[in-house]
Amino acid sequence: MPSKTTTKTKTKKKVTTRPTVEEYAVGDYVVYPMHGVGEISAVQKQLILGKRVQCYVLEILSSKMKVMIPVDRSKEIGIRPIIKKREVKKILDLLKKDEVDTEEDWKIRYQNNMNKIKSGSIQSVAEVCRNLYKRAKDKELSLMERRLYESAYNLISSELALSKGVSVEEAGNLISEVLS
Repeated sequence: MPSKTTTKTKTKKKVTTRPTVEEYAVGDYVVYPMHGVGEISAVQKQLILGKRVQCYVLEILSSKMKVMIPVDRSKEIGIRPIIKKREVKKILDLLKKDEVDTEEDWKIRYQNNMNKIKSGSIQSVAEVCRNLYKRAKDKELSLMERRLYESAYNLISSELALSKGVSVEEAGNLISEVLS
């Protein structure tokens, strides 16, 4: 009786890793929510939790802080390019509008405004800046809201400055002029 030989073939699972696609290059300016405009100073591999991960090294212009952001999570984190020069007018028009956040409870209003700033959207940050500026004309802002206003103002100033190719001071003057 012939013996049956069975050969077990090990099937290797094909591990597919999502290729890391770099959206930005060294020298590009991007916006990092809550921190503002930064320049990508390097793209390098880092060992994170035992894995080699491609990261952007971002230097925040206003604070000179360096941040490492995994390339494959940059969208999720909210990294985006600065607005184009032609979009600046839309932001300035948004700042001119008379709409104001009508929420009277300052804690809820503060949280709503903080969420808008965290979103990274320049339109949302501009709304916060405009609303807090207009509210401050009627009544004094709390210390926390004043800081939030200053943060929104600085975030917009730095992005508009780069978009228009002017100094941050000039962009700030333009914003102040539009708001008043």
